Amino acid sequence: MEAAIDIRELNEKIEKESAFIELLNREMDKVIIGQRYMIDRMMIALLSNGHLLLEGVPGLAKTLAIKSLANCIDGEFSRIQFTPDLLPADVVGTQIYQSKSDTFSIRKGPVFANFVLADEINRAPAKVQSALLEAMQEKQVTIGDQTFDLPKPFMVLATQNPVEQEGTYPLPEAQVDRFMLKVVLDYPKKEEEKLIIRNNIAAAKYPETSKVLNPADILKSREVVRQVYMDEKIEQYIIDIVFATRNPEEYGMKKFNDLISFGGSPRASINLALAAKAYAFIKRRGYVIPEDVRAICKDILRHRVGVTYEAEAENITSENIIDEILNHVEVP
Repeated sequence: MEAAIDIRELNEKIEKESAFIELLNREMDKVIIGQRYMIDRMMIALLSNGHLLLEGVPGLAKTLAIKSLANCIDGEFSRIQFTPDLLPADVVGTQIYQSKSDTFSIRKGPVFANFVLADEINRAPAKVQSALLEAMQEKQVTIGDQTFDLPKPFMVLATQNPVEQEGTYPLPEAQVDRFMLKVVLDYPKKEEEKLIIRNNIAAAKYPETSKVLNPADILKSREVVRQVYMDEKIEQYIIDIVFATRNPEEYGMKKFNDLISFGGSPRASINLALAAKAYAFIKRRGYVIPEDVRAICKDILRHRVGVTYEAEAENITSENIIDEILNHVEVP
C-alpha cells in the first residue's frame, strides 16, 4: 500500500515537472511541420544527457530542428560542417602564438556550445571524428596542457547522408556506440509538405521559436527523469532484449546465430533504461511500462547490432532482427 502511495506521489511530481514539454512542443510546432518522431527523440537525448545520430537525406529540417530547440532553451548553438580537409583543431580549438607577449593563447573551437550540430559527420576523416567523440564522452576538451569543461547541458546532434558513399568515412562501430540514439528520418507526408511549401513561400517572415526554458531547467529535469520508477520486471525485460542480440539461440532464435556479428554492449542496456525513463517523462508518467521500452528500442539498438555478410546478402537489417527479438522476448 505504501509503495502505491509513493507511485501516486511520484506520478503527480512528474506530471508537474514535465509540464514544460507541452510548451516546448508548441514552440517547435511553430517552425517544424511534422517530424514529431525526430523532435521526441531529440528531447529524449537531451533529458538523458545523451547524443543523437540522425540519418536522412538533405532537406528534412535537421539543422532547423536543433537550432529551434537551442532557441527554446536559450542555449548556445554551433554548427560544424564536416569536410574531408577538416582538422581536429577546427572542432575543439587550438593554441595561437602571440608574438608581442611571446605566449600562447587558447582559441576555443565550435564544440564549446550547448547544442552542436555535426553536419555530415561521415565526411570527415577518423582523426576529426574521434576528437568530437572524445569531447562527447568525456564532456571536456584538452588544448595544449589545459583542460576545459564543456558547457552544460552539452548535446551533439550528428547527421549523415545515407545516399552518398563516395568521399565518406563511415563511423567505426566503437564510435557509433557513443551515440545514445540513431534515428532514421523519412520524408514528410503529402499534407505536411503542402504546409511546408506554404510557410516557405509566404510573404511574412518565417516563424521563429521563443525562449521558454533555460539550461538550468534542463539540468534539473535530468535529475527528475532519473527518479521515474522502473520495476525490476522492466529491468529484466531490458536485459532480455539486449542479451537476445548477443545470444539469440537462448531465446529460441537460433537462425540469427549466423546473421548477427555482434550484439548490444552494456551501454545499450544503460541507454535503453535511461531512454525509457525519459520517454515516460515526456508522456508525463512517473513509471516505465513495457511499451516505453518497445517504443524506443529500435533507436537505441539499430546502430549497436552488427549484421554479417550473410544477413546483408539476404537483405536482413539490424531493424529486422530487433523486430523479431521484440516479438520473441516475453513482455512482463
